[in-house]
Amino acid sequence: MHRFLYNHRDELIERCKAKVARRPRREATAAQLANGVPIFLDQLTRTLEAQENGEVDESFRISGAAGGGARTALSEMGLSAAAHGKELLALGFSVDQVVHDYGDLCQAITDLAVELDAPFSVDEFRTLNRCLDNAIADAVTEFGIWRDAGVALQQTADENERLGVLVHEPRNYLHTATLAFTVLESGKVPIGGATGAVLKRSLTSLATLLNLSLSQVRGTAEASQETAFPVALLVAEARNGAALDASARGCTLLVRDVDPALAISGNRERLLAALANLLQNALKFTHADSEVTLSAHAEGDHVLVDVEDHCGGLPPGAASRIFQPFVQVGDNKTGLGLGLSIARRSVEADGGVLTVRDVPGTGCVFTIKLPRRTLG
Repeated sequence: MHRFLYNHRDELIERCKAKVARRPRREATAAQLANGVPIFLDQLTRTLEAQENGEVDESFRISGAAGGGARTALSEMGLSAAAHGKELLALGFSVDQVVHDYGDLCQAITDLAVELDAPFSVDEFRTLNRCLDNAIADAVTEFGIWRDAGVALQQTADENERLGVLVHEPRNYLHTATLAFTVLESGKVPIGGATGAVLKRSLTSLATLLNLSLSQVRGTAEASQETAFPVALLVAEARNGAALDASARGCTLLVRDVDPALAISGNRERLLAALANLLQNALKFTHADSEVTLSAHAEGDHVLVDVEDHCGGLPPGAASRIFQPFVQVGDNKTGLGLGLSIARRSVEADGGVLTVRDVPGTGCVFTIKLPRRTLG
């Protein structure tokens, strides 16, 4: 059999590639084949040759003994099969496709042998089956190890993000409430004015968020009701809280007039939290004595809400990463790096899009784009 494999190596590889290509979602890639069929075929040929020459130890060194069981180290074939299994996981394939790759070769060998009327001995078929069994076992084992490790890492990342969100959003409301209380405590403004309204809204939003979190834990959370409301109202509510933050940071918050006819729909509380996150981020990174601008306007069938800062611009490549959880691209690392990620998720939940435009040397413009609605 080893001479048959050696003489028809290229034909067998091409047949395997053709079988792989016919399976759903599969292509024979360079990375996949590097530790796949070609190396296995060469090792199988050498194993059979060693077996025929009576070199049993060499045969087992290449492909491993029959029966599996505990082993102190992988065989040569086992090492390459393990690498193959790991690569298939990285390419996004399933464990059954790992098994099929080796089954393809067995079928290709059998089909070609029948076509060419090349009979093999029972011992040769036993060696072939031993090699296939060991290669499949090692490939599947490695595939499973890396898959389980990936699942564990993803679960940890998801849990960290959930915990981060649970901390981040209440902290925002508490920060705004503390600023409002400090101003009210000075006695310079009446509690029934705008500052008192900011304190009340912050505490109400905090209570709503905690109640929602409790409902989610209990599994009793209900879908939020989406209603149309004026964009000017959203901007005004965001302005009141952000103005206190801007004053505390020594910045200027410029809010442009909004057409009262402009309207959007969605979860108002969630969208307000997203806009508040954008404003807080802008005020955090904008240069001292500069300004942050909040504006909104219509563009076709959509409404665009812009938050423009003077942070000096983003580092190279940061625009593509800035919305990822726990990513912090600025020098200020006091937060968790979740604000922009939460804001994008909130905007997308209401059918919108959140983007950033870098203005090198000047700053950034964050834009919330939502479908335009008509007030009833």
